Amino acid sequence: MPSPSPPSSSRRRWVRSGGLLLASAWWRSAAAQGAALQPGGRPLPDLGGAVAWLQSEPLSARQLRGQVVLVQFWTFTCVNWLRTLPYIQAWSRKYRAQGLVVLGIHTPEFGFEESLANVRRASGQLGIEFPVAVDSQRQVWQAFGNRAWPALYLVDAAGRIRWQHDGEGQYAATERMLQQLLGEAGAAGVPTDLVQVQGRGAQAPADWASLKTPEIYLRALPAERVAAVQALVAGRRQSYRRPPQTPDNHWSLSGDWTVTSEAARAEQGGAQLTCRFHARDVNLVMGCAAAGAAVNFTVRIDGRAPGAAHGVDTDSEGRGTASSQRLYALLRQPGAIAFSDIEITFDRPGVEVYALTFG
Repeated sequence: MPSPSPPSSSRRRWVRSGGLLLASAWWRSAAAQGAALQPGGRPLPDLGGAVAWLQSEPLSARQLRGQVVLVQFWTFTCVNWLRTLPYIQAWSRKYRAQGLVVLGIHTPEFGFEESLANVRRASGQLGIEFPVAVDSQRQVWQAFGNRAWPALYLVDAAGRIRWQHDGEGQYAATERMLQQLLGEAGAAGVPTDLVQVQGRGAQAPADWASLKTPEIYLRALPAERVAAVQALVAGRRQSYRRPPQTPDNHWSLSGDWTVTSEAARAEQGGAQLTCRFHARDVNLVMGCAAAGAAVNFTVRIDGRAPGAAHGVDTDSEGRGTASSQRLYALLRQPGAIAFSDIEITFDRPGVEVYALTFG
C-alpha cells in the first residue's frame, strides 16, 4: 500500500542550503497549505540544456504541449529519490495509455554522476523505462530554478506547471492530481484507484520513527560531524586515528586516507570508516574510480557481524565488494533501534567514500 508521507524530520538532499531546516520548514508549509493543483502556473521551462537523452529522442517543451507530463529531478545515488522510484515507475506504466509522459531529469551531485556512461549504467540497473534528460551541466536544473533531489513537477496539457513537490511522500495526493490532469486533458478511461507498490532494498520506505541521524558527507572543506584525534587534511594522504568513542551522529577514519572536498579515498588495506548512528538502514555512497577495480569490505555493528541485520549489498558476515560508484545498502536492522557503531574495513586501497545515508 502507498507509504505515508514522511514527517518533518525527513532527510532530503538540498543543494548548498540549510538542509534539515529548509526541508522541515518547507514540509510544515506544504502540510498547512494542503496538496492541490494550482489554477495557473508558469510554463514548462526549456529542456535544451540536456547533454544527452536516454530512452528517447530529445524532447522540447513545445513537443510535449498537449500531453500531461510528470517531471522529476533525480540523481542515481540519492536514497531519497530511490525511495520514490517504485511510484514513478508504477505511474508511468499505469497511465501511459491515457497519455501521461514521465520525464526524468538526471542532474548530478557528485562528479562521477556527470558521466553519461555512469548514468546509462545506473538507469539500466534500476530498470528505468521512461525518457531521461541527462543534465550533466545543470542547465535544465537552473532553467527550472530547482532546489532539491528528488523534485517533482506536474505539467498540464497546456504546458503549465500546476504543482511542485520537493522530497518524498505525498504519493496518494500526487496520483489523484495526475488523474485530474488527465481528465482535464480529455483522456478516456483514466483509472480512479491508486497504485500499490512495495519498494525493496534501498527503495523501501524509511523507518521514519527511528531515523535520528542525518545524511553525512565524508569530505573536507567543509567537513561536518567529524570525530578525529587530528583534523582532516584536505587534498593529501594522511594517517588518521579515531577517538576512543565516537559521538552520536559523527564519523571518523582510521588508517591512511586522502580526503578531498568531495570524498575520502582509502590509501591502504585495513583503512576503516566508523559512524555512530540511529536508524534502521545504513547506506554508503562509494566505489572505485578505476574502471574494473573492486575492493572487498567488511561491516561490523557494535563490533559484531550483522547477521540478520545485513543489507542487500552485504552478507550475514558483513562481507561485501565495492566496484562501480553507487549507493551500497549495508545494514537493515530488525527489531528495536538504538544508537550503534558501524565500522567498515576495506581490504585494499582505491575505494572512495562519499556519503552515509540512513533510512
